[in-house]
Amino acid sequence: MKEILIDYMKKFVDLDKAELEKIAADVPVETFKKGTILVHQGDVPTKCFFVLKGCVRQYAVDENGKEHTFNFFTEQESVTIFNEYSLEKASKYSLSCLEDCVLVVGDLSIEQDMFDTHPVLESMIRKMVEANMGEMHDEFTTFVASKPEERYKALKEKKPDLIKRVPQHQLASYLGITPESLSRIKKRAEKVD
Repeated sequence: MKEILIDYMKKFVDLDKAELEKIAADVPVETFKKGTILVHQGDVPTKCFFVLKGCVRQYAVDENGKEHTFNFFTEQESVTIFNEYSLEKASKYSLSCLEDCVLVVGDLSIEQDMFDTHPVLESMIRKMVEANMGEMHDEFTTFVASKPEERYKALKEKKPDLIKRVPQHQLASYLGITPESLSRIKKRAEKVD
C-alpha cells in the first residue's frame, strides 16, 4: 500500500525513490472496517486521512435527524476537515468508512514534528491541498449550477465506480435528489447509453 502513496507523492515533489520511501516509512497506515466512524459530527477532529483503498463518506445529520451526504472520498484522495483555525472547532460533519479502508492517518498534533523531520513534506502537502481545493471548488461550482441529470452524468464520468460502490439512497442525497428521482435518471441514462 505504501507504493500507492509513494506514486502519489511523486506528482508533487521531485525526490528520488529512496527519499520518498523514507517519508512514507514515517507515515502511519491503518486499516478500518466498513462502518467505522472516523470523525463524529460535533467532535473536534484530531486526524486527517488519505485513502489508499476504500471509500469514505462525509455527511451530516440535520436537526430533524435526516442525513445529508456531502462527499465521497476514494483512492488517492485526502479527507480533511479544515476547521483548526475557525472559532468553532467542532466538526459539522461525520466521516464514515463505506467499505473496508486502508488509510494514511495524519495526527494533527504532531504535524509540525513531521514537517521538521521531513521539510519537503510541508510544501508537498500544501501542493496537494491546493490541487484538491481547486478541484473541489470547480466541482462545487459546476454542481450548484447544474440540474440533477447533469450532476448524475458528471458523477458517472468522473467517478463511475461510485455508482456501484455507494448505497443508492446516499448517492441520491449527494446529488440532492430523492432515491426515486435517481432511479428515473438512471433508467433514462441507460436508454441513451
